[in-house]
Amino acid sequence: MPANKKLLVLPGDGIGPEVMYQVRRLIDWSDKRRHVTFNVTEDLVGGTSIDTHGVPLTDSTLDKAMGADAVLFGAVGGPKWDNLEFKVRPERGLLRLRKEMDLFANLRPAIAFDALADASSLKRELVAGLDIMILRELTGGVYFGEPRGITTLPDGTRRGINTQVYTDKEIRRVAHVAFELARKRKNRVTSVEKANVMESGILWREEVQKVHDEHYPDVELAHMYADNCAMQLVRQPKQFDVIVTDNLFGDILSDAAAMLTGSLGMLPSASLGAADSSGRRRALYEPVHGSAPDIAGKGVANPLACVLSYAMALRYSFDAGEDADLIENAVKRVLEGGLRTADIMQPGKAQVGTKVMGDAIIRELDKLAA
Repeated sequence: MPANKKLLVLPGDGIGPEVMYQVRRLIDWSDKRRHVTFNVTEDLVGGTSIDTHGVPLTDSTLDKAMGADAVLFGAVGGPKWDNLEFKVRPERGLLRLRKEMDLFANLRPAIAFDALADASSLKRELVAGLDIMILRELTGGVYFGEPRGITTLPDGTRRGINTQVYTDKEIRRVAHVAFELARKRKNRVTSVEKANVMESGILWREEVQKVHDEHYPDVELAHMYADNCAMQLVRQPKQFDVIVTDNLFGDILSDAAAMLTGSLGMLPSASLGAADSSGRRRALYEPVHGSAPDIAGKGVANPLACVLSYAMALRYSFDAGEDADLIENAVKRVLEGGLRTADIMQPGKAQVGTKVMGDAIIRELDKLAA
């Protein structure tokens, strides 16, 4: 990998800085032991940016993100900022990054490490060996559709409006990503919507089918309603390979899939933009777990989702699959060795904090790289 690739680190709020610090240690390890070198810049986002600059994302930070080869993102939000006006709350910083960087494809793997199969809310036989990729469309749909807002009607009734809207181009581009991912996995795609009650769902189903028929007839395609998909995830999750769905359903279904793996603290994600003429994609990598303000500053947060997000960055943005494999295998070996943070604690295992988990990963990396 060429040196001096630009990496922007945005730790954010809550447990974000704690888990991101462990990733910074891995970046240093990669530099020293693997000669994988980044030009790393760190900046503020979310509540910390509001406290310093008055906005959840400054134009300067956005410019850095637009020019970076990848962004590593921690988490935003917390009760300190809950009473702010909606448009300036911490979460708007993340939404602006996704929108301005045009990060339309959100990859959320749900992988059940064998050592954690008993930590799942489902029986071991249902989740052991689970490996699902949920692909969520990220820049369209009800989170961004217009009109939106809260209004007061002439009779005094208050009404909230959000608009679910998709174009054929938005659907087709995320469908292409789904089928390309499937070709590298088990060659199966399940497209999820509510075509039985929503016109946007009808369009989604039609356009995904067209992309399949025109470009990917070798990939197995199934269509499923979102409510049925939620049921099937907790009934027989290993039937799925790649699930592609819209912004709202993807948000909900990926969090449901998270608990199949044992903890939100275990799930990474990647948000990718369109490839330019050189093949480069803007990209943002973040753990799924959020800011967890109730445990922030206590040194007990699980850093593994953030660590695995860094591995995804190596794989998808820097074509460093071997280095990604090293990190993922180190995580696997640490879990097999019995170390657990509080969120994935099991009887007979050793409970550790954030730093000790980071120490253990680096020890395993040293062994694997010897």
